[in-house]
Amino acid sequence: MFKKILLAYNGSREGKSALLACAEIAAFAHSETHLLAVAGMPSSMFLTEGFLPEELLEEEKKRAQEILNEGIAQLKKKGFTVAGHLAVGEPVEEISRLAAELKCDLIVVGHQQKASFASRWWRGSVGKTLLDHAPCSIFVAQTRD
Repeated sequence: MFKKILLAYNGSREGKSALLACAEIAAFAHSETHLLAVAGMPSSMFLTEGFLPEELLEEEKKRAQEILNEGIAQLKKKGFTVAGHLAVGEPVEEISRLAAELKCDLIVVGHQQKASFASRWWRGSVGKTLLDHAPCSIFVAQTRD
């Protein structure tokens, strides 16, 4: 059913919950597992001015690589073979792009439920945008306050 799974991982509590859910799904389905960390672009203030300090971008890439390495280590500790991917840009675009490129059957993301699920996460958010652009099914692993 799910031959290839892409986990969008950011190292947060919600991301770690998604990592565990992804491991369970991958074990059950014997899936090829891919882990993606996205280094965000510096604030729009820098981009508006046409100024993108290399140091800021390099710091963000380094931070994202550390998060990616942590996630890979956790999955390998559980006995999984996992491919790691680092991207730079907007999370929704990078998640959708890589999922399409790899021909994934499932994207796994984490989410913290604060208010009602529909009112907080899906309206005008990364989650809603991902729903509109994802090339495959999405599994949302939730944590509650």
